[in-house]
Amino acid sequence: MQKVNKTILITGCSSGFGKLAAKTFWDRGWNVVATMRTPEKETELTQLEGLLVTRLDVMDLESIRQAVDAAMERFDSIDVLVNNAGYGGHALFEQMSDDGIRRMFDTNVFGVMNMTRAVLPVMRRQKEGIIINVTSMAGMMGLPTVSIYASTKFAVEGLSEAMALEYRPLNISVKTVVPGAYPTTQFHENTDDNLNAGGEELASFAKNLYAQLAVLAQSMSVQGGKEADPQEVADKIYECATTETPVRNPVGADAEMFVEKMSRGSRQEFFNNLAGVVLPTEETS
Repeated sequence: MQKVNKTILITGCSSGFGKLAAKTFWDRGWNVVATMRTPEKETELTQLEGLLVTRLDVMDLESIRQAVDAAMERFDSIDVLVNNAGYGGHALFEQMSDDGIRRMFDTNVFGVMNMTRAVLPVMRRQKEGIIINVTSMAGMMGLPTVSIYASTKFAVEGLSEAMALEYRPLNISVKTVVPGAYPTTQFHENTDDNLNAGGEELASFAKNLYAQLAVLAQSMSVQGGKEADPQEVADKIYECATTETPVRNPVGADAEMFVEKMSRGSRQEFFNNLAGVVLPTEETS
């Protein structure tokens, strides 16, 4: 393994895309700061020589400061920040509690902002840096039972696009990696489902919508006759960190397909076609 002498800090490394990205960069000689809320539970990344595992909760400003300080003390730079920590959930808009909505925005949006604000001064002093925000296809198209999750990811997409313009003159790139449907344990573990809220009639309607969406997600996660490999997302993050790529980077056959369809005709036409796929027919309702 040849040493690269570049440092990457990744949030949400306890599982899923974050852990895969940490191992991918470490395998290729990078200094890696793998952060998570409960590092004492981590047994795999801690075995990798030279990889720093440290506590970080994106809603705990002191833990962010400590993690950034630890990264700088150990490696003396943060060349790439990957904002990967986040969670999803399934419910109709009116089934989500006020606390649930705020909690999801706190993690998925304000957590990204907290991390980015902590690292930007480092990158400005270095006169270079790359920020990669892991979003979702739900940040490009709204889907039933993920209205709050989608709105958080739309927010991060907008933030990233604006920041990409703001910080380009300072030699700091801002990009998003936009995964399609992947069977990561991270997504299934970090969820907040409220499909039973609101009474029997509303819950039955919500579950019917979710069942239709689940069928679509399952079919989308099978690409070329086999289950989609989450390593593709880690590889896309690596590509964004090491080469010139666009601001928005979809990954997965389904994500690429939807982006291509969005480019045809009007947004309303795409929306109407999407409704025909994700909403139950009379036979299934």
